[in-house]
Amino acid sequence: MGIVEASYLKLDLLFVLIFFILVSSTLKGNSQPLVPALFIFGDSVVDVGNNNHLETVVKSNFPPYGRDFVKRHATGRFCNGKLASDFTGENLGFTTYPPAILSKQAHGKNLLLGANFASGGSGYYETTAELYNTISLSKQLGHYKEYQKKIVGIAGQANATSIITGSIYLISSGSSDFVQNYYVNPLLYEVYTPHQFSDILIEAYSDFVQELYRLGARKIGVSTLPPIGCLPASITLFGEDSNECVTKMNSVAEYFNKKLNATSLTLKSKLSGLNLVVLDIYHPLFDLVNKPGDFGFFEARKACCGTGLVETSFLCNKESPGTCKNASEYVFWDGFHPSEAANKIISDDLLVDGISLVS
Repeated sequence: MGIVEASYLKLDLLFVLIFFILVSSTLKGNSQPLVPALFIFGDSVVDVGNNNHLETVVKSNFPPYGRDFVKRHATGRFCNGKLASDFTGENLGFTTYPPAILSKQAHGKNLLLGANFASGGSGYYETTAELYNTISLSKQLGHYKEYQKKIVGIAGQANATSIITGSIYLISSGSSDFVQNYYVNPLLYEVYTPHQFSDILIEAYSDFVQELYRLGARKIGVSTLPPIGCLPASITLFGEDSNECVTKMNSVAEYFNKKLNATSLTLKSKLSGLNLVVLDIYHPLFDLVNKPGDFGFFEARKACCGTGLVETSFLCNKESPGTCKNASEYVFWDGFHPSEAANKIISDDLLVDGISLVS
């Protein structure tokens, strides 16, 4: 099956899922999302502003970030607009986004719809976050434990338990462990092979899911690694003067994803009542990069911001020369992160993969 045929099949499935959501919303009085709340953990792919409150270089709360977001405001999202997780929330029927747990919005009844604990520059490997002074997954769990205490005070124990067990938990991590740590850190790449390092990350992933489960989570979606060798920054830094995706990095991502799938199956069989779904972002993004024209994109090698080669965070700013005028023509917004237009396509694929989390 070719890319175009596969796209039509996914579009058909998407229409079915949208119909399912509309019917469900109608049955619920057209006012409630499909799940009580949405909780998000991970790195810059899903960070909505937690890093704004940290002393770190990994920030995006300034122009041109957010230039296509609501009110054209830079919120701390590493994108020109919405993240894939934002679209996912909309697909689930939410009309507002889970607030960044460190933000002023994370209080009172706002917490009833969930929270975002993600931090750009973090990963499964604990010291990845330490390198950039961001929030590690273990500390994100700490914030979630505090959230649980708050929600009991706001909604009462019975309602809090219902929210905790009935909601969806999304995890997006691992890219920073490789691109911003392993491949640039001789203390890692001279000690571990890429596969050995992957195994260490997978063990950390397993521990994280088991802790979430112990805290009450039952519906968990975890995203695969993207094709990290196709990120504009990866091609520039590790491509050895080639203009193509870095095959060895993509091979590592594929190895990691295979282990992620196998480990997730083991966890499902081990933990009673756990609905754990692996959300594939590798193949949708790989298709966008290799056949951009099939999806309405003009550029997949360079990102929109600046030269489009390595810029991210403070390197992507309002003074960056060459920033594109129309980000919807670009697969990538900056050297590491997809554009809003690409995120929309990825989120539609995630909806197809993750429908079992709401059924």
